[in-house]
Amino acid sequence: MIHDKDYIIRIVKQFSEFLSKMILGGSNGDLLELQRIFDTNMNDTFKMDFETLASKSADEIVQLINDKDKSHHIPYFELLGNLFYFKNKENPNPDFAAKAIVFYEKYLQTSGVFSMPVVSRIGELKKG
Repeated sequence: MIHDKDYIIRIVKQFSEFLSKMILGGSNGDLLELQRIFDTNMNDTFKMDFETLASKSADEIVQLINDKDKSHHIPYFELLGNLFYFKNKENPNPDFAAKAIVFYEKYLQTSGVFSMPVVSRIGELKKG
């Protein structure tokens, strides 16, 4: 069981790192390959594609995370913030921006960590 929890956290953190690189423009890969990696990470992490996840309300997604082991909440909220921030950068959408803010704020609240990049992204999203 502990091994399974470690595996889940590793997958979540790897996906979050992948998105961070994409946000910073540090990934110079083939577009089809990057999409395949994104889709694989979505399925491994959430067991659904992005469109299905995005169709849920922020409250529904928060509840999905709250139903998980408490030790997983922080990395999941950071990942979700990165995910919706990235998707909003890729295709500006007020719903994606609002969800990114919710998840980044949940991340900051839950972790108790001050993260300047996250605070900057929240400020950017609020400006529109």
